[in-house]
Amino acid sequence: MANTTSTANTPDTGPGARRHLRGLDGLRAIAVVAVVAFHVLPAGVPGGGVGVDVFFVISGFLITGLLLGEHATTGRIRLRSFWARRVRRLLPALGIVVLVCASAALFIGGDVLVGIGRQVIGAATFSSNWLAIASGSSYFATTTPELFRNLWSLSVEEQFYVVWPFVVLLVLLVKRKWVRFGIFVAVAVGSALAMVLLYSPRVDPTRVYYGTDTHSFGLALGAALAVATAGMARHPLEWPKWPRRILPVVGAAAVLGIVAIAVLVPDEAPFNFQGGLALAALLSALAILGAIVPGSVLGRWLDVPPVRWIGARSYGIYLWHWPVMVLVIAAQPRWLDSLTTRWLAGGVTVAITLVAALISYRLLERPILRFGFMAWLRSGWVGEHRGWRIAGGALGILVLVTGVGGTAGAIVRAPTIGSAQSDIDAGKLVLAKARFLPPPSPATPGSNIDAVGDSVMLASAPSLLNVYPAMHIDAVVSRQMSALPGIVQGLLDSGQLRPILVVGLGTNGPIAAATLDQVLAMIGPDRQLIVVNVEEPRSWEGEVNTTLAQFAQGHDNVALSDWYDAIEPHISILARDQIHPGGAGGRIYTAALGVALGKLQPPAPYPDVSDFFSTTPLGGPDK
Repeated sequence: MANTTSTANTPDTGPGARRHLRGLDGLRAIAVVAVVAFHVLPAGVPGGGVGVDVFFVISGFLITGLLLGEHATTGRIRLRSFWARRVRRLLPALGIVVLVCASAALFIGGDVLVGIGRQVIGAATFSSNWLAIASGSSYFATTTPELFRNLWSLSVEEQFYVVWPFVVLLVLLVKRKWVRFGIFVAVAVGSALAMVLLYSPRVDPTRVYYGTDTHSFGLALGAALAVATAGMARHPLEWPKWPRRILPVVGAAAVLGIVAIAVLVPDEAPFNFQGGLALAALLSALAILGAIVPGSVLGRWLDVPPVRWIGARSYGIYLWHWPVMVLVIAAQPRWLDSLTTRWLAGGVTVAITLVAALISYRLLERPILRFGFMAWLRSGWVGEHRGWRIAGGALGILVLVTGVGGTAGAIVRAPTIGSAQSDIDAGKLVLAKARFLPPPSPATPGSNIDAVGDSVMLASAPSLLNVYPAMHIDAVVSRQMSALPGIVQGLLDSGQLRPILVVGLGTNGPIAAATLDQVLAMIGPDRQLIVVNVEEPRSWEGEVNTTLAQFAQGHDNVALSDWYDAIEPHISILARDQIHPGGAGGRIYTAALGVALGKLQPPAPYPDVSDFFSTTPLGGPDK
C-alpha cells in the first residue's frame, strides 16, 4: 500500500514479440527499488509508491506493442495464445508466493491472518482491488497488516490484459495512426480525470487508488506510446539528429522527476490524486521514449548489468517483498522498537525477498515462460536426469500439498478482526456506554476537559475515562486535523466547549499550523489547549510532531502531550500495527496527557508516565 506493485511485463516470446528495448529493465529496477524502499523504510522514500505507475506505463507500452506487432506480422491477434502467455508469466510466481506466505502466516498467527480468505480469493481471481474496495479495506490504513495488499495492482493489470486486446482490435479499425494515438491518450485523460473528480481530501482515497477505472491512465499512456513508436527505425542513422540528441536528455530529466516525486511527495499527499500520479505516468512515458531511441545514452546507462539484473527479476521482488515484510514484523514486533532494529527488519526483509525472487525466477518464471507449463513439469523442473526429475517431482508435490494445506488452515483459523481493531472497538464500546451516564458534577475528574481525536485516542478511551471519568471524548477512525475547526465551532455554537480542549489528531496525514492557529483563535485566551503528538511508522510522523512542538512552544495557553516519547521505548506493547494502544499503551497515553495537564494546571496531582510501571494499573488489561 504502499501499501505499491510489480508488473509482469518482461519481453514476450509469442508472435509480434519486440526486440530487446534498452532501458526498460533499468526503469523496472528504479520502480521496484522505490516501492520496496517505501514499504521497508517509508521515512526515507515517502513517495516510493509512484513506482507502481512506472510499471503500469511499461506494461501498457509492451503489451500494446506486442498486440500491434502480432497484428502487423500475421494480420490478426490470437487471443487464446496471448492470454496463455500472460497466465504462464503471472501465475507460477504468484501461486508460490501465496502458498508459502499464507502457510507462514498460519505458523505465526495473529493479525496477519485477518482477511486472508478474501485476499487469497482476490489473488486467484485477479480481483484483489475490487474485493478490497467492497470490504472497506484501506490501502493507507495500518490497522490490519494485510498479507497480500500489494496484489491490488496485479489485479488492475490482469483486468487490463483481459479487456485490452478487444480495445486494440477496435482501434485497429481506424487506419490513421495519429487517431489511434489520440484514442489512447483520451482514455488516459479520462482515467486521470476520474481520479481527480472522485478524490476528496476528507475521504479515504483507497477507492480512487485501487480502482481500475481511476488508475489506468498509466496503462493507456503506455499504449499510446506503443502506437507512436510502432515501426520506429532501429538504426541511429535513420533518425534525424535533433530527436537522437534531445529525447535522451528529456528522458533523463523524466527519470530524475520520478525520483524526485518518490523522495519528496508522500504517497498519501493530495497532490498525487489531483494529478501527481498522472504526471508520474507521463514522466515514465517520456523516460521510456528517451531510453529506446536508437543509440540512446540513457538506454545504455539504464542497461548496466546490476540494474538490469534487478529489473529482470522485479516481478518476483515485488510479489515477495510485502508479505515477507509483514511476516518478519509479525514474528518479531520488537524490531520496530528502535531505528537500529527497524533497519535490521528491513535488511532481513530485503535479503529474504532477493533469495526468494531469485529462486522463483530461475526455477519457475523463466523456464515456464520459455517452454510452457507442461514441458516444465516433464523436465522435473531441475533437469533431464531421471533421478533429479524424481527428486524434483517429489519435492514439488510436497511443497504444493504443504502450501495448499497451510493456506486452507490459515483461512480457517483467521480471526475476524485484528488487535488494533479490537482495541478501537473497545474504545467505541466505552464511549457508547458513557453517553448513558448522568451529567457529571463539576468535582468529577475530567469534567473540564473536551477531547477530540482519531483512532489512537479512541483506542485509549478506556484508560482515559478510568482516570478522567467525566472527560468528553469525540474520537473517530481516520479523522484528520482539517476536521477540527468544524467540530470546535459546533461545540461553541451549542455552548458546550469546556475550559480545556485536548486534540489528538495527526495520525492520518500531515497537518497545517494554520489550522491550529485558527482553532486557538476560536477558543479564545480563557481556554487552554493540549495537542498530542503521534507515534506511527508513516512518512509524515516527523513533520507532524515538529509542527505540534513548535506550536505548543509559541503559546502560553498550549501544552504538548508527548505521546511519542512516552511510548517510543515500549513500541512492542502496541497493537501489531505499531500505532494503536490497548490496555498498557492506553495507560501510557493517559499518563502522558496527565503530564501535559500538570503543566497547564500545577500542582494538581496528575499521573506521571512512570505510573505505567506501578503495581496498580490505571485501568484496562495489559496486552
